[in-house]
Amino acid sequence: MRPLLALVAAFVAFACDNPGVAQVGQFPFALTREGQMLGGVEGDISSFKGLSYAMAPIGPLRWRAPQDAPESSEMRTAYDYGPACLQPQIAQASEHCLTLNVFRPFGVDGPLPIMVFIHGGDFVNGTANDPLFDGAKLAQGGLIAITLNYRLGAFGWLVHPSLAEEASGGTTANYGLMDQIAALQWIHDNAAAFGGDPGNVTLFGSGAGATSIALLMLCERSRDLFQKAILQSLPGRERLRSREAAQIVGKEFVDVAVRDQKEFDLRTADPRLLLKAEKLLLAKSPRSFGPVVDGVLVTSDIAAGFGAGRQSRIPLIIGSNDDETGSDNEPDAKKELGLAGASTDALRQLYPETSGEPAELAARLYTDRIFTEPARLLARLHAASGAPTFRYRFGYVPEAERASREGGHERELQFIFGVEGVPGAGVLSRRDREVGRALRSYWINFAKTGDPNGGDLPHWDTNGDRDQLLLIANERISGGADPWSERLDRLERRSSKE
Repeated sequence: MRPLLALVAAFVAFACDNPGVAQVGQFPFALTREGQMLGGVEGDISSFKGLSYAMAPIGPLRWRAPQDAPESSEMRTAYDYGPACLQPQIAQASEHCLTLNVFRPFGVDGPLPIMVFIHGGDFVNGTANDPLFDGAKLAQGGLIAITLNYRLGAFGWLVHPSLAEEASGGTTANYGLMDQIAALQWIHDNAAAFGGDPGNVTLFGSGAGATSIALLMLCERSRDLFQKAILQSLPGRERLRSREAAQIVGKEFVDVAVRDQKEFDLRTADPRLLLKAEKLLLAKSPRSFGPVVDGVLVTSDIAAGFGAGRQSRIPLIIGSNDDETGSDNEPDAKKELGLAGASTDALRQLYPETSGEPAELAARLYTDRIFTEPARLLARLHAASGAPTFRYRFGYVPEAERASREGGHERELQFIFGVEGVPGAGVLSRRDREVGRALRSYWINFAKTGDPNGGDLPHWDTNGDRDQLLLIANERISGGADPWSERLDRLERRSSKE
C-alpha cells in the first residue's frame, strides 16, 4: 500500500486543478476537505465507502448538533463501510457512524446528477450499509448514488430537559434530522470532488426515510440542498410527537438508564447502558423515538405543512405499495378493524378482491389508511402548488414469493437497487428483473430531468387535478385513473373528521 499511496500523492496537484474524480492506475481518487480519498472499483463502478461527513457524536458531542470533521491533508482508503449507528438489532453498531457511501460510474466525466438515499427503520433501526442498498445498479444509469447513516433511537431523537444545547438555534431535539442536513451540506460542498452536480440532487427513501425527506422539504435549513424528491411509502397523515410528549418518554428513558447507578451523566454514560434502556422502552412502546415538533427544524405535521403550502415546490414522485404490512409498527387485525368504523360485511364490499377473512381485510385497511390515501392527499396538495407531481402504486410481487405473500412494506427497494441474493433480497426471475429495470429507469430519469418518462417506458402522467397514477402490477405497468378512488374517498372522509 505504501508505494500506491506515494503514487497517489503525485496526482494531488493535478486533482486540485481538475475538480472531479481523478484516476490513479485502477483506483478512483477524490480530494475533499477532510482529506485525500482513495476509492475502490468493481466492474464499471467506483465507490468511496465510510466517508465521515461529521465528527463522531461521542462524549460532549452526544445529543448535540453534528460538528464538521476536521480538515486534513492526509490520505486514506475508502474501501469499507463504516459502522451502523447504535441500535439494539446490530451488535457491531457504534456511535462512530456519521458516514456516507458514494457510488459512481468509473471513468465517466461529470458533472453527474446525484441521488441520495435515506434509509427507513422506524427511526430506531436500519443502516445505509445494508447490502440491499448497494448503489451500483443506480450508478450504472449515469449518475452518482449516495447512501447515508444518521443517529437512531434515543441517540437521535431523545428530548430531555438536562440536554442544554448551545448551538443550532437552541433546538434540543431531532438530532437525526440534523445529521441528515449535515450530510446534505457535505454532499453539496464536496459534490465536485466526485464529479457530481450540487445543483441536481434528488432525495429518495421509504418509510422513515420518506418521512425524513418530507420534513426536509418543509425545513428552511435544508430546502436549498436538493432539487427533487421521491417519497416511498410515506405515512403522510401521521401525527408527530409534541415536545411535551417526547419529554415524558425522555424522562422515562433516563429513569431506566440511571437505575442502580450511583453517578450518571447522559453525555459520558456507557452507550451499552443507554442502549439497554432504549431496548426496554421499545419493547413497551415501539414508537418511543422519532421526529418531534420542536418549532425550529420541525414546525408541524407533514400533512399540515403541505396543506399550508410550506414545502419546497420541487418535482416530486410519491406513492406506496399495494401491501404495506410487515413494518414493526403494524397494529394487530382486531385493533385495525376496530378503527375502521364499519362492519366486517361493509369492509368486504369495499375490498371485494380479498378472501374476506378479517386478517386480510385488516391488512388492506391498514395499507390504505396509513399509506395509500395519505399519498393521494399529499400528491394533490403538492400538485396544487404547481410543482410537477407523479404518483404511483407498486403492487408487483416477485414470482418466487407469490405463494407465501409475505409483508410488502419496502418491497420496491430491491427493484430500485437491483440487488439479488443478499439478506432481504432473494434471486429474481427474468420477469422480476424486467420490472426492476423499468422502475429503476423511472427513478433515474426523474433524477436527471425531473420527468420519469423516457425511452419505451409506459407513459406516466403527472397527478395534476385528475388523480392520475402509474400502476406497477404483476400483469403490467400502466398509467391512468386510480381504480381505488371510491375506497380512498371513503377513508379521506373519515380522516377529515378525526
